[in-house]
Amino acid sequence: MATFYDFNLDPNVVKAVTEMGFEEATPIQTETIPTALEGKDIIGQAQTGTGKTGAFGVPLVNRINVEEAHVQALILAPTRELANQVAESLVTFGKHKGVRTVVVYGGQDMRKQITDLKRKPHVVVATPGRLMDHMRRKTIRLNEVKMVVLDEADEMLNMGFIEDIETILKEVPTARQTLLFSATMPKRIEKLAQQFMSSPQLIAVKSSEVTMENIEQQYVEVHEKEKFDVLSRFMDIHSPELAIVFGRTKRRVDELSEALIKRGYRAEGIHGDLNQAKRDSVLRKFKTGLIDVLVATDVAARGLDISGVTHVYNFDLPQDPESYVHRIGRTGRAGKSGLALTFATPREMDHVKAIEQLSKKKMAKVQKPSHEQAIRGQQELAIEQLRSLITSGEAASYHKAAKDLLQETDATTALAAALKLLTKEPDTTPVRLTGEAPLRVKKRQGSGGGTGKPYRGGGRQRDDRRRPSFRGKDERSGARRSSGQGQGGRGGQQRKSKQA
Repeated sequence: MATFYDFNLDPNVVKAVTEMGFEEATPIQTETIPTALEGKDIIGQAQTGTGKTGAFGVPLVNRINVEEAHVQALILAPTRELANQVAESLVTFGKHKGVRTVVVYGGQDMRKQITDLKRKPHVVVATPGRLMDHMRRKTIRLNEVKMVVLDEADEMLNMGFIEDIETILKEVPTARQTLLFSATMPKRIEKLAQQFMSSPQLIAVKSSEVTMENIEQQYVEVHEKEKFDVLSRFMDIHSPELAIVFGRTKRRVDELSEALIKRGYRAEGIHGDLNQAKRDSVLRKFKTGLIDVLVATDVAARGLDISGVTHVYNFDLPQDPESYVHRIGRTGRAGKSGLALTFATPREMDHVKAIEQLSKKKMAKVQKPSHEQAIRGQQELAIEQLRSLITSGEAASYHKAAKDLLQETDATTALAAALKLLTKEPDTTPVRLTGEAPLRVKKRQGSGGGTGKPYRGGGRQRDDRRRPSFRGKDERSGARRSSGQGQGGRGGQQRKSKQA
């Protein structure tokens, strides 16, 4: 397996990548990076979770001339979530080299974006509709773009952006390098490649089919507004020693970590906006047990090697089934068992089925726990702590005080009072999380392994695009709604004592 030192990259780029925890390149990176560095057009057939952002992001950042203060590279993504994730990665890849990256998408303040664009970024990551807005306003210039990346092209087709993409590609210089990534290859995407790419090399990576025998996989069907209370109750019942909670966006991670702290959990979040010092601090606390719950985006969690994770909670479903495999693989390591619990809204059940098809393992459906079950979970934890203390013999110095107490009351009443003191009952402090729209399910097709083969598409095809059927994820749909969270959860939780 190749390492990033093998690609003859700028040392500053290699330094940034290795600081992220990446040591070996993934198959899509191994095949794509050398070809991209040669300046060739590429069609990459791969899903999110295979490392495709690094496959195009590393050579893109490597190619940027930081002395030239204009837009040199353009990346188009279908949704604001993906645009943000890609931008996070590129900022990290380019931080030591001095590459400036700006992200623009619908629903964000246009004036802020115009200010950001005036700072002469080298790279722009954008959703098609908002980029078109800037082109019409003449607040972005694409006349010196040398590299264009179309990420998740099939999803952009599904969302009705294909004509926007064609308009955008006509505005950038023809003497450019174009990289197109798509999980599937509909005829309309083939036509796009024929029209706007020059002898592209096809690089196809086979989807990973992973089964993880040591991981118990469950899912719970829950409405968006119930999610946080349900998460709190499950954590009260499970009492995880170390848990990772995955959120889809940076905003989600911030809100989730704050809400968990409010309910008494020892939690912190990591995402792409954190500097390296803060990221290292959070991970150090997690590894040493100073915090029990790490809340993270997929991008921030990549490259993490943390042992002892007992539970993974997919609070938001990942963008692609492959990402699910990477997420849950952070538990059940070194022969130990782990639990992965996925939260899915009723509109996301097809996505759960797609994950099951990939992993070739059914998830067990579990019911939403009640407030009473959460209390029982905390009572069981308190009893376990008492048993552990009895076994250790460390309570011997309290025998006299215990005997004196038993002169006043019976043993059952005294023990019940002790359990009451130890049990941290679920907190009913209300919290508010901004609602996240449910995921769309992509049509998938198998892709065999292939490397560096010239691509030859079919002939002229009809326009088979679909207009967006789901406004919540359409990047032109404006700001998201907010939803209040209900009551019920937990208070300051008494955790298991960590053993050395």
